[in-house]
Amino acid sequence: MCDSSTLKNAAYPDKASSFPRPADVAGPSSGFARGPWLSSPRRSTANLSIPHLREALHSLESKMATLLSERDLLESRLEQAVRLQSPVQRLPNDLLSSIFTIAVLDGEEEDSITLSNLMLVCQYWRDVAVNTPMLWTRIAMGTHRSVDRALLKLDRSRSAPLYICLDFSPRMEHGTVSTESIVTAMDLIRPAIWRWKTFHLTVPSRPQAHIALTRCKEQAPLLEVLSVRVAHSMQEDHYSTPPLPLFERHTPRLRSSSFTSFNFNWDIALLSNLRVLKLGGYWNGFSPSVDVILRTLRACPQLEELVLRNMSDVDPESCASLISEASEQDDYVLARVSDTRTIQLPRLRKASFYYSGNLRTRTVFSLLSFPALESIELCYLDNVSPILESLRKQSLTVLPLRHLRIESCFLNELRFARLLPRLPALNSLELVDVEDVTPNLMRNFATPPVSQTWVCPKLTTLSLEGCTSIDWETLRSIVESRLPPHSRAFPRQPVARQEAPARPAMSMSSASAASQRPMASSSSSSSASAFAATAHILAHQPSAPAVSSASHAMGRPVRLESMDLTRCHQISKEMVQWLRMYVAEVKCETVKSVWGEPCLS
Repeated sequence: MCDSSTLKNAAYPDKASSFPRPADVAGPSSGFARGPWLSSPRRSTANLSIPHLREALHSLESKMATLLSERDLLESRLEQAVRLQSPVQRLPNDLLSSIFTIAVLDGEEEDSITLSNLMLVCQYWRDVAVNTPMLWTRIAMGTHRSVDRALLKLDRSRSAPLYICLDFSPRMEHGTVSTESIVTAMDLIRPAIWRWKTFHLTVPSRPQAHIALTRCKEQAPLLEVLSVRVAHSMQEDHYSTPPLPLFERHTPRLRSSSFTSFNFNWDIALLSNLRVLKLGGYWNGFSPSVDVILRTLRACPQLEELVLRNMSDVDPESCASLISEASEQDDYVLARVSDTRTIQLPRLRKASFYYSGNLRTRTVFSLLSFPALESIELCYLDNVSPILESLRKQSLTVLPLRHLRIESCFLNELRFARLLPRLPALNSLELVDVEDVTPNLMRNFATPPVSQTWVCPKLTTLSLEGCTSIDWETLRSIVESRLPPHSRAFPRQPVARQEAPARPAMSMSSASAASQRPMASSSSSSSASAFAATAHILAHQPSAPAVSSASHAMGRPVRLESMDLTRCHQISKEMVQWLRMYVAEVKCETVKSVWGEPCLS
């Protein structure tokens, strides 16, 4: 390195040599001595040192590089210090991992897009996400799933409980599902059976289900949800021997079982102490008997949800004998069972019977006690009058039923009418393709007589899909009678709960005016708007019905919020428009215009 004087002399040699030293200055007596700058017409380059100049430049560049690196380091430290002032950056890793877990696994399925976005924020967040095992516990494999992704999740999940889903549903775009791919997926997750928390398996056929489940021979101490679904449930095969024992019959935490067309020989180890039981897709000889269903229900005293779907009914001729309950009707025929004790299900809240066999469902339902039932669905069961009678008997003690759905079934109108007043908590009634629903039955939901109370006062959803026997006057009376006082068009305004002021003059005038107007005959070809004007359906102020004192004591019913009139062709467009003024949601079929555009939905 050179000092400053050396650098100065090297950089400016002409200035250093242009000033004479004291010894070279001549006195006045001496002759004139010419300096070196006068001896040559060009500057002398003897003192110019190119290596020295280059060395000086290199030294300056080195110093500048060192200062720039120090500046970058200081800027980085300053940026990090500023980031640390943010509350997000001061969160502990455990808390940040919990936030990531809630964001990614909040729904039933994993939100892979959110997980990818979190890992792209910064390196710190990526490290936290990678080291959070719960973010990698949802493992899904199937015809359109990556095996490498499953391997990565198995590695990053460490020892956390796993949620396994193997979906090999037969789809046209994926072609035939090979058994080899199913076996490969099972061999991949088999070593982690001790970590399984939920296991869902969907395969095309029973042989593939049996081959896959033969690998489930280890214990599953953490398993809580087990679901096996065979897509082709109507397929006949010879795999009647189940791959027992599954999980060595050691599933102490199993709370939900769902089997669709899978033969497991009705092993009671997989059907004990359940909270949710779903069975479906059992036909002919594979369908469970009544004794099997009752034994299973007795083994699940804490059952909360029961679903029976798509089963062949019990053959009455194959039963040992039939017993008839004392009744004036012949529809109370029950299959003989080995144990007729009542099954107590104090926590049963939801029950669904969808083409589960009329005789089987009737027999099972007659032996159940369900004081906490809130929702029931009865679909494709022929005659459901005995089941409705069982509901009425249960309501004599307690029955907080909120949702009732009856689809494509026959029923006794009188027995159904006897049940409805026993359901004060009912807020959703769905009657789909029920031919026995008549205007006389539906008038029970309108203004009751003076000595009676309201039927289903909390009813907010009414579905009459496919019920073509309901006339307009019945629907109008139901909607009008359940409107709050001084109600005009929708949306409703919040009003205080108080008794409606009597308006006898207006009601008398409306009634007299209605009696004076000639009604159009059914054979007339008058338009829907003319009929609407005749039936007062375009009036913005519906007439206030007379309310009994008992109804005042019980309180007025709530307003209807939803109606479904799909496939009710007797309801015209003008009628639907009137209903939409007082009901928030009215569903009906879409009527297309001449150009194919929907004009009513």
